Parts: sequence; structure tokens; C-alpha cells
Amino acid sequence: MLPGVDQTSEGNVPSSPWMNPPVHRERGGAARPGLTWCARVGPLLLVAALALLVMAEPAFAQVPAGRDYGDFPIIGGRAAVWIAAQVHLLFAAFVLGVPMFAVVTEAIGMFGGDDRYDKLSKEFTRLLLVAYSATAIWGGILLFLLITIYPTLFSYLAQIFNLSMWIYVGLFFFESFTLYLYYYGWDRWKKGRAKWFHWGLGIALNVWGTIVMFIANGWLTYMMSPPAEVTVDTAPQMVNLWMALTNATWMPINIHRLIANVVFGGAVVGAYAAYRFLAAKSDEERAHYDWMGYVGNMIAIGALIILPFAGYWLGREIYEFNQQMGITMMGGFMSWLWIIQAFLIGVLFLAGNYYLWVGMGRIPGAERFMPYTKYMLAVLIVGVIVWATPNTMIASREEFAAMGGTHHPFLSVLGLMSGKNTAVNFMILTTFLSFLLYRRANKEPVVPWARTGTIVQGAIFIVASAIVLFYGIYGYMVPTLVRIGFSVYQVLTVLACIIGVITIDMLMLRGATSRGEIQWGRMPARSQYALFILAVTFTWLMGLMGFARSGIRQHWHVFEVIRDTSPWAATPALGYSSVVISACVLIFFGLVAFIFWLGSLAEKPVISSVGQAAAPGGMQSELQPAPSEG
Repeated sequence: MLPGVDQTSEGNVPSSPWMNPPVHRERGGAARPGLTWCARVGPLLLVAALALLVMAEPAFAQVPAGRDYGDFPIIGGRAAVWIAAQVHLLFAAFVLGVPMFAVVTEAIGMFGGDDRYDKLSKEFTRLLLVAYSATAIWGGILLFLLITIYPTLFSYLAQIFNLSMWIYVGLFFFESFTLYLYYYGWDRWKKGRAKWFHWGLGIALNVWGTIVMFIANGWLTYMMSPPAEVTVDTAPQMVNLWMALTNATWMPINIHRLIANVVFGGAVVGAYAAYRFLAAKSDEERAHYDWMGYVGNMIAIGALIILPFAGYWLGREIYEFNQQMGITMMGGFMSWLWIIQAFLIGVLFLAGNYYLWVGMGRIPGAERFMPYTKYMLAVLIVGVIVWATPNTMIASREEFAAMGGTHHPFLSVLGLMSGKNTAVNFMILTTFLSFLLYRRANKEPVVPWARTGTIVQGAIFIVASAIVLFYGIYGYMVPTLVRIGFSVYQVLTVLACIIGVITIDMLMLRGATSRGEIQWGRMPARSQYALFILAVTFTWLMGLMGFARSGIRQHWHVFEVIRDTSPWAATPALGYSSVVISACVLIFFGLVAFIFWLGSLAEKPVISSVGQAAAPGGMQSELQPAPSEG
């Protein structure tokens, strides 16, 4: 819903049933076939809205001429839909991401016999109940806004995707009631075979949520990359549903959002743990929420490391679908958006690494690695500087004269993708090294080949860094099309390094002795603010990337199929967009803070025995004070 270009040409746009001018369609690439939400009232609202949509479909086909667009008071129709869509997607990302690692932590507790992880998984799931309701409510708001503000466009989409919408509603019910069974049956199905059934419910919850996301992604990616055979003259009844869903950018968006949801869920869980840590009244509470924040941060940073690779794939598919769209995204009016993105991602990497480095202070044996953190910090800072350097400077006439043109004689080199890809891959390798040192801090390998294994790991890091640097430098010596392909080699090299090093590390630390117990809860307050920064920054980044994805359609609702002729068709400037995105972030975190507070009223916190000697029989009930032991 963020179309745009200048409005000066819109007066010559002839009317048609689908608001289309007669245009000649060109596509840059070959055509390819081509939650969520419940806690009592929320699902009823969404289902009622979808039912209204289905029953009203014949009426949509009879929308009178001149009623292509509605409006919204004060902020306008586009801004209203934008805010509702973004807040809905933020809650949806949370309720899709959290169940993924809730199931994983439950499995760790099942197979490892550690009851702490089972309790942690339940507390993760408890956060979902109100969040599901909020997701459904905002989904209902979005649906009604679309129907009233974009009636003709929504009629077109409903006629293409009506079957998938019915399936979506059915899966919504499955997902909602699976969540109820999963959470409220936790204690009943806690032992023996019943625990396997309960874990299966968690897996089913993830399956339903993932399918729901895939369906919705088909709707939005169709607007960005419709199949090539769909033209301005194609009636919606003639569009093949499967081809419309599985369009060129559908699977890249699926993978990118799947990973991003894990990062986002981990970041929000980490922020929740930080909030509870700072409000804790006892050492036991601080220890538990310190551990919970650590787990959330590990999930977020681990997924963040591989997220740029999914972004590369999505960007490549956009270029293949339509080269002009790709140029608009990276080199046109949106080019400075990526400078903002670079700073935000730089903040994510710096905050994540800072939390790990501060966390080493509570780990016996970590002091031997602390001298290396200043060098890793230097690599991260240089990487952020390179990544955030633009190719074309914003400068005064006098500054342009001094530079000899719009490109700086030295810094413009860093603005090319060869330099930026190299920088981000070095940042990923550095973050992975921080994680590796944190993981090994209080462990002493006992395998006879430990020294050899460490040398091999170091060699893998050196070789990977050399390959990334080689392709980064060589990229300046080849044509642009060849240079773009080098990013694939860099990505594969870094992935191979991560997989190889972590495999060796897991084998090498089998049976390792401990240098001392981790002192959970002994973290300075400033470390918790790093978790807040991670959550807020990633939320803002998600809003920014949503604007980028939607904005590259420019003046099209459906790219080169349905043109936007609304009064607000111009793509908004970055300043205005930043204000809207910030408003969405404030609304989301205001509601999340209310959810956190509401959760603290409903039940007492789960107190894990981290940092203490575990009592026989595991942890105490989360709803009762711990009895005295002794």
C-alpha cells in the first residue's frame, strides 16, 4: 500500500474496471509459477470479518464507479492502512516466532532431562496468549480498513484468492485451539507418552502458523511480482490461484520472514526478560531472568547471523523478476533507505556482541578471552562504517566542486556492493567468533585432539576471511553482473565456516570439564538495556524493510497490472515514512508493555534453579512459593 511516483501524469490515466491505463508490460526475468491469533474475543472478530468478506464478494463486484478509494480522518487512508498492517505484522511475527523456539526448548528439556527448559518453554508460550488476541484484533482492523478504503482493489484480490482465504480461516481455528491445548494441557501431559503428545501439539502449532504465513505471503508477493501472463486485461477469474500464490518472490519472502520471525521473537523475549530482571526483588528471580534473557539473545543473534543470506536471495530474485525494480530498490530514490538500514543492523550487531562480552563477566574462565574483545569491536566498527558509506554523497555545491563530482575520490569505493558485502560478512564472522568464545568460556576440553581441533578451527576462520576478502577486492576489477555473483561465493564461504567450526566445537567439548558454574543474575543493569535496544532496533528495522518491499512497486497496487490512482499515490519521503514507522513501533511496544504487565498479574514468574544446586525433583511450581529445603 505504499505506491508512488509523481502525480503529474495521473490526470491522463484512462479509466478501466481495474484502474489500469493501457500499458506495455515488460518483465526483467522469466516467469515462474510463480495466528495466529486468539485468546477469546480476537479470533471471533477476525473470523467475522472474513465471513463478511466471503458473503459480500458478489457485492464487491458491483462497486459503483468513482468509489475506488475511501478515506480516513486526519491521517488519510494510506497511513491508516499502513499503521494497521504494520502493527498486525509485528504481532504476527511474534506469535509465529516464539512457538518455534518454545518447541525447541521443550525438546531440550525432554531429551536432556533438564526441567528448567520445560519451564522456560511454558513461560515463552504464556506470552503468546494475549499476543494472539492482539494479532487477531489488528488483523480485523486491517481487514475492515482495506474493505472501506481500497474496495475495488480488495474485490480484485478476493476474487483471485478466495479459496486460499477460506483455507486461511480454517487453519486459523486449528492454530488457535492447538495453542489452547498446548498451553493449558502443559501440566496434565507432563510425563511419559503424554509428554510426546504435548510436544506434538507444539510442532502442530508451528506447522499451522507457518502455513498461514505462507498463504498471506502469497497475497502480498502477488502484488509485487505477479506471474508474467497476468496483464492489465486479465480478468481476476482467469488468474490461476496456484500460479498467483507461488510467484517469483514468494519463497524468498517465506524464508526471509521465517528467519526474521525467529530473530524478532527472540529479541522480544529478551526484552521481556530484561524488564523482569530489572524489576526482580530476589536473587533467584534475577538469576532466572538473566538466564531467560541469555536464551532469548542467543536465539535472536543466532538467527540474525543467517538472516542477511536470506536477504541476499530475496534481493537477487527481485532483480531477476524485474531489473528496473531492483535498480529502484538499490540505486534509485530508495538508495538512502539502505544507509539507514546499515546503521540499524550495525546497532544490532554491536548490541548483541556487547551483551555477550558483558555476560562473560559472570562466567569463570572467560577472563582469558576478554583481551580479544577490543579487536572484535574494531572489526565491527569498521564494518559498520563501510556498510553505511553511500556511493553518492549529499553535499553542497562547494563540496561537490572540491570532490570533483558527486562521488568522493576515496569513499565512493566503499559505497559499492563489493565493499559492503565484504564488510557484512566480516561482521557475521566476528559475531560468530564472539558466540564461540562465550560458549567455550567455562569449559575445558578433555579430548586428546583438543589443541589440534582449535588450530583447525582457527585455520577455517583464516581461510574463510581470506576468501571473503579476495572476492571483495576482485569485485572491483570485473563488470557489475559478475561482481553481483561474487556475493554468493562469500555467503557460501561464511556458511561453510560456521557449520565446520561449530561441528568441531561440539565434538571437541563432549565430556568437557567445567571451570566453574555460571553466576546467573550477576549482570550489571546496563546489559539489560542492550536487550531493549535489540528489540526496539529490530522492530524499527522490520518496519523500514516493509516500506522498502512495498515501495518498490511505486505507482502500482499490483506491479504493472493495477495502477494506483488514489490521491496519495506518491511514494512518501523517507522522513515521513520514518515518522509513520516510529509511530507503529511506539504503538506495538506500548501494547507489548501492557501484555508484559498483564502477564505479571496473572501468574507468578517461573523461577528456575539456574546458578544454584538443583533440588531433587527439579524446580518448584511456578505458581507456588518454593518450600524450604534442607
